[in-house]
Formats: sequence, C-alpha cells, structure tokens
Amino acid sequence: MCDEFKHSMMLHFDMSDLGQMRHFLGIEVKQCANGIFICQRRYAQEVLSRFGMQNSNAVKNPMVPGTRLSKDKGRMSVDETLFKQLVGSLMYLTVTRPDLMYTVSLISRFMTNPTTAHWPAAKRVLRYVKGTTNLGILYKKGAGSPKLVSFIDSDYVGDLDDRKSTSGFVFMMGT
Repeated sequence: MCDEFKHSMMLHFDMSDLGQMRHFLGIEVKQCANGIFICQRRYAQEVLSRFGMQNSNAVKNPMVPGTRLSKDKGRMSVDETLFKQLVGSLMYLTVTRPDLMYTVSLISRFMTNPTTAHWPAAKRVLRYVKGTTNLGILYKKGAGSPKLVSFIDSDYVGDLDDRKSTSGFVFMMGT
C-alpha cells in the first residue's frame, strides 16, 4: 500500500450534527410520523413576487382545458429574456410539483420567440401556483407492497406547428 494512501486514510474531520434537514436547495423538508413531505412553498412565493403575481387571483388548473398553442408568427413578440426567466423558474418548481410538468414543458417550446399568445398562458401557471403553494410530495413511511403501476397518455399529431405527436408516462413503485 502506498504511504500517501495510508496517510490519507488516517485523517480525521470534525463534524457537527445540525439536526433534521429542514431546507435543501430551496426545497422545504418536513419529517413527520407518516413520512417525509417536500415542497417549495417559499420558492413559489418568491417566484410570484418576482413576476408581480403575488396579489393575482388563483385558478383551479394551470391551463385552460383544450388550449392549443402554436408559434403564432402574426402576433407581437414579448420580452424573450423575461419569458425565459419565468419558464426557468417554473421548471425548478416541477421538482416537487409534477402537476406543473405538462404545462411548463408546453410553454417552454416557445422560449425562442414568445408572443402575446404565450405570455398569458405562462401567467396562468403562476395564478395556479398562487392557489397551490402548499402542494408537494409526501414519501410515506412503510409504503405498502412494492407494486409497479404505470399511466400512459398520448396526443396523436397534436402539435399545430409540426404535427408531431406528444406522449407521456408515469411509473410509480409502491405509493
């Protein structure tokens, strides 16, 4: 064995116990009797404030059902940088909010040339977040049998611009 390796194995490091984790990279962690709950309540409120939506009216869904967005070249452009910042903030929220994933991925398609049709769709997501800031993911303790469940959905030739199909799937193990 090399002398340098032996020497590095003998180093000691001081550690401090800071107790249970409460925050990590903007994610709030709450450990309770039935499991671990993670959410981004504080970050969601910061995003709402950053885009001036903290006093907006909440809505029940992130997108109006049946909404179809396209490149819409005839409309006026909006600030591309601001739109990208909004989409990026919403993408980070999807870490604990899978309910936002479809809508955020849809509006992210238009980051290179957002128009006045895309901006209200993005703001609607913020209005939905306004009413659902306390949502998150609960990892249940002792979560039953390890049963694999899957859900699949598809939209055949649903993109208005290039006629591509969109599909999605979710796999869950246990609860």
